[in-house]
Amino acid sequence: MEVRSITDVAPKGPRLAEDPSKLVPELAEVSAALFKAVGNGSVPRRTISLVHLRAGQIVASTYLTVLHTGFLRKAGASDEQITSVASWQDSPYFDGAERAALALVEAVLQPSVNGERVSDELYARVAEHYEPKALATLMNAIGQVGFFIAIALVAKPVAGRSFTDPWE
Repeated sequence: MEVRSITDVAPKGPRLAEDPSKLVPELAEVSAALFKAVGNGSVPRRTISLVHLRAGQIVASTYLTVLHTGFLRKAGASDEQITSVASWQDSPYFDGAERAALALVEAVLQPSVNGERVSDELYARVAEHYEPKALATLMNAIGQVGFFIAIALVAKPVAGRSFTDPWE
């Protein structure tokens, strides 16, 4: 395994030379279904993008963090809110519902030293802010980013390129 020095310049192209959606055309259908399910309007688009940005930060994916930072800007998030996602616990830029969503994505994606990742207490806190359909949508939003995490980490699409075709 080749290890790059942290001072090396990152590669300019994706690790996987061919677009996965061209190699496995069914991915487009799955992706479209996920976007439709998550975009049902029960959870604000900005909240979903906050969750997706935090997921990208947790897994250290430049592609996902750049992508979801752009989506947050388009959704009207302030620079202060965007830049404090990594430290949301002590940031004044998030409301209770956003904090609950960020806590949930962290619980799902990070190992827990206390056993269960999503405790009954966390579930109850999240459920205080989200009706059942919205909570199901939020769970699907975490699943959606999980689907793309594998692509982002294995194939390494180029950060900053179009969301619809990061292999161009």
